[in-house]
Amino acid sequence: MLTSLQNSLVKQIRKLHSTKERHKQQLFLLEGTHLLEEACAVNYPLEVVCCTLQWQQAHPQLWSEVCSRCDASGGGSHRAEVVSEEILAAIATTVQPDGVVATAKRSQQQTQVPLTGLVLGVETLQDPGNLGTMIRAAAAAGASGLWLSDDSVDLDNPKVLRASAGHWFRLDKAVSSDLKATVQQCQQAGMQVIATLPTASLTYWEVDWRKPSLILLGNEGAGLSDDLAAIADTQVKIPLNPGVDSLNVAIAAALMLYEAQRQKIYG
Repeated sequence: MLTSLQNSLVKQIRKLHSTKERHKQQLFLLEGTHLLEEACAVNYPLEVVCCTLQWQQAHPQLWSEVCSRCDASGGGSHRAEVVSEEILAAIATTVQPDGVVATAKRSQQQTQVPLTGLVLGVETLQDPGNLGTMIRAAAAAGASGLWLSDDSVDLDNPKVLRASAGHWFRLDKAVSSDLKATVQQCQQAGMQVIATLPTASLTYWEVDWRKPSLILLGNEGAGLSDDLAAIADTQVKIPLNPGVDSLNVAIAAALMLYEAQRQKIYG
């Protein structure tokens, strides 16, 4: 059992609380039983899994599965370790961790988003809770994937994973170094590009969402950039009552995702 805060593995994992260190080590954190279960369900490769003795005893089947993926003897990566409550609290980013924290390689998370179906294109998003909620909604609504501009919050920010409620592992997603070029690529593949703007004349339910579609959503404060709005095929708005000047971006995404699903099911 690991009990020392000075242990090299403990120090390494604690550093992953920092965005800079996650990029440097090319690792990210998975915290909590549900995220670990979801990672195992899709065979997502794990590097290190640390849990308390109490958690190990409460989840024998999951622990056995984790150990079958990791080298429990230690030494290098792919380790499964039992740690003290103090160590678990130190390596977790949550205030009340549920007993298990794992790490995985960042390089495994990038996938190619299909150029068909229903896709989100998200520009300069800053709030990890919003991004996680959008991923959760997109997976629930059967979307094909999500593109994220490279000046947004990290896809593997711990709060993003938690807010996705595990659906992070079930949605194709990728970071675009040039979101405008990605949008144009989607158009060339036959996708209609729908921009969300408060000044648009069409409401979002007046669009034919049965066509392959890319939904463009902007920054929480500034909205969608003029460059991206200008190349969209259609601009839509979400009607708001007088005195309400905006809607949370994740809620806006969910409304359009489910309108698209409604049209596909009921016509």
